[in-house]
Amino acid sequence: MSDLLPFFRAWVADPRRVSAISPSSPALAEMITSEISPTTGSVLELGPGTGVFTRALIARGLDEGDLTLIEAGAEFARLLADRYPRARVFHTDATRLARSDLYPAHGLGAAISGLPLLSMRPRQVMGVLNGAFRYLGPDGAFYQFTYGPRCPVPSAILERMGLKSVRIGTIVRNVPPSSVYRISRMS
Repeated sequence: MSDLLPFFRAWVADPRRVSAISPSSPALAEMITSEISPTTGSVLELGPGTGVFTRALIARGLDEGDLTLIEAGAEFARLLADRYPRARVFHTDATRLARSDLYPAHGLGAAISGLPLLSMRPRQVMGVLNGAFRYLGPDGAFYQFTYGPRCPVPSAILERMGLKSVRIGTIVRNVPPSSVYRISRMS
């Protein structure tokens, strides 16, 4: 319930940026974090909003200090900084990650995205992926959920960037139903 008011205020202020009709469900959070454990290493979370996925990562045993949260919404960024004081919280645009100096190259274990990729221009999607994969280790993966029927990263972009996607599951107990994809480098 404590997530509904900040979510609603952000949605009223800019529904296109939020691009959801309700916060992500615990079931979706469980699925998108299902392949991540404390042995994964540092995790980058893009568009964490109210922190539903962040809570799931901590419940999986990840140390709060191993989390970096990138949030464009000022109210959400403040909320996250209050809730997760040991995590690194940045109020910034995730499409510009490659210009940041968040981690050493290939020093990241995984990235989780709550970003509305379907409402972004291809150049923005590429900016997000370029930034994340700049930091992800060779075996690191990028996890993205979508309300759409297929991977939200167009196949032309995946191919151009040497990436592949695999749907790891669908959650019908989310509003609306959602699928989770693992995006990784082609072997």
